[in-house]
Amino acid sequence: MKLGMITDSLGHLGFEPMLEVARGLGFEMLEFACGNWSSAPHVELDRMLGDEAERRRFLAALSRGGIEISALNCSGNPLHPGEHGRRHDAVTRKTFELAGKLGVTRVVMMSGLPGGAPGDATANWVTTAWPRENQEMLRYQWEDVLIPYWRDLAACARGHGITRLCLELHGHQAVYSVSTLLRLREAVGEIVGANFDPSHLMWMGADPIAAIAALGKAIHHVHAKDTAIDPVNAGRDGVLETIPNARISERAWNYVTLGYGRDEAWWNRFCMALAMAGYDDVLSIEHEDVLMTPEEGVEKSVRLLRRVMLNQNRRG
Repeated sequence: MKLGMITDSLGHLGFEPMLEVARGLGFEMLEFACGNWSSAPHVELDRMLGDEAERRRFLAALSRGGIEISALNCSGNPLHPGEHGRRHDAVTRKTFELAGKLGVTRVVMMSGLPGGAPGDATANWVTTAWPRENQEMLRYQWEDVLIPYWRDLAACARGHGITRLCLELHGHQAVYSVSTLLRLREAVGEIVGANFDPSHLMWMGADPIAAIAALGKAIHHVHAKDTAIDPVNAGRDGVLETIPNARISERAWNYVTLGYGRDEAWWNRFCMALAMAGYDDVLSIEHEDVLMTPEEGVEKSVRLLRRVMLNQNRRG
């Protein structure tokens, strides 16, 4: 396995200072966000697309540090009704184009989420079987919007040399679980797989270890991120959480630095499960712990992963 990071984790640093930290911590791969929900701190998408010399400088800077690109990331909601979705779709397709120009074959993203019916102005995440109109909303979202869109998007990706579209299983997305990922993969093809981030499955009540076994070869990329569930708050209100992330003491769950939600023994089992599923690739750290500085959180996450990763090409 290889040590990696999505560079939004150190998004407050410029490109060269971020690379210096990455080299110092021994990262082998970096994942770069290109827009949509990310501010894209280290990639100017339009500039990179239009300037071959800029692309060469970008790749040369990575090469000097012995760092490869694990994936580009364009997570957003290209299926949102209206202008919002059109903007996200445009960034998604530009990201595919940039991936082709950089020789990158993986793109991390999310499935998107449509409205519940024609004419809706907002996305609608259906989380219960009842009332009965929910079944019609799900039929519309999947059969009329999601599957046709993704068949077209997969063809676009293939045209740019992309072989793996890595969907993060995330709340408020049509694809948020093992079953929904496999449903889309069956409809669209094996280019669709998971960007496996255990932190979301943790708060949704799934077992990430069991999910790894169920997905197997459908795991295309992995995020290393942890979640801590507050037993008092979750015991009182459950885990469907709408309190803003900054109000951590009130929330049922929070994203935390690796080891602060699940212990090291659990992360050891996590890596073992990935290896048993045939995954021997990047673990891309995503720091979203509001209690810890990015530098401290990333460094602590690196230390834990170095102790639990299998087949790691250690440096230093």
